[in-house]
Amino acid sequence: MAADRTKCCGSGMCTLNVPDVFDQDPDEGLVIVLDPEPPQELHHAVEDAVELCPASAIRVARLSA
Repeated sequence: MAADRTKCCGSGMCTLNVPDVFDQDPDEGLVIVLDPEPPQELHHAVEDAVELCPASAIRVARLSA
């Protein structure tokens, strides 16, 4: 999983949906990926966060295990 900080608009949808995986930079408000390989139980929430991102800044190669 990766986040493109140049696309990020700082909406925080990812952080609100999966705070164990995403955070926001305190200075810029842009996405930070805390866990690029989240556990299986968070995959659905991460997929939701990807869909909810208004800037399409998060990419997920494949989450199914």
